[in-house]
Amino acid sequence: MRLVPDLRWDHNAHYWPLLLRALPDRCERVLEVGCGAGDLACVLAGRAAAVDAVDRSPAMVALARARVPSNVRVVEADVLAVPLPADGYDAVVGGSALHHLPLDEALRTLAAAVRPGGVLAMVALPRTDLPRDLPVEALAAVLDRVVGLGRRVRGRPSSGTPGMPVRDPVLTTRQVRSRARAVLPGVRVRRLLFWRYSLVRRRPG
Repeated sequence: MRLVPDLRWDHNAHYWPLLLRALPDRCERVLEVGCGAGDLACVLAGRAAAVDAVDRSPAMVALARARVPSNVRVVEADVLAVPLPADGYDAVVGGSALHHLPLDEALRTLAAAVRPGGVLAMVALPRTDLPRDLPVEALAAVLDRVVGLGRRVRGRPSSGTPGMPVRDPVLTTRQVRSRARAVLPGVRVRRLLFWRYSLVRRRPG
C-alpha cells in the first residue's frame, strides 16, 4: 500500500502575521479571545506588556497555562460572560474564535473593551458562499496542497493542536460584513484565501 503524506498545516497560524500587523505600535494590554493552547498568546506576549487570554475549554486552558510566559494571564471563561474593562485594551484579537460566538453581541462587547485609538482584529471561518466563492475555493484547494508539501519538505509539519474545539461557521463573509457594518461603523471585513475572513476595526480616538 502506498502511503499518502500528511500535508495538513495550520491555517490559523498562517494568519497570525495579519493580526500582528494590525496591532498598535505600543501595546500595554491585549485581550486574546479563544486562546486555545496558548501559541498566539506566547507571540502576543512579546508585543505587549500584559496579555489576557480567554478560552472556555478546560483542556485548552490547561495547555495554555503550561506554556505561556509570566505576562500572560489565562482565564477559563466564555468571553461574553465575564466583565471586560471598558476601554481596557489596546487591542482585542482572535485567531479562530469569532464564528463560535453570536456575532452582533460579540462585536458590541469586544469593541467596547477597546480603548480609543485601539484595534479589534479577528480572523475567523466563513460559510462558503457558492457560487460566488467558487474561484477562491478552487485556488485555495490547489495552493493548500502546495504549501503543505513545501512545509513537509522543510520539516515544518502542521502546528495544529489535537482536541481543539471546532464549530462549523453559519455566516458567509458577505453576511458577516453586512452585520458587522451595522454594529461597528468603519469595520473592514475581507475574505482571505485559506478558508478564513479578517475583521478589523480601529476605534476612533
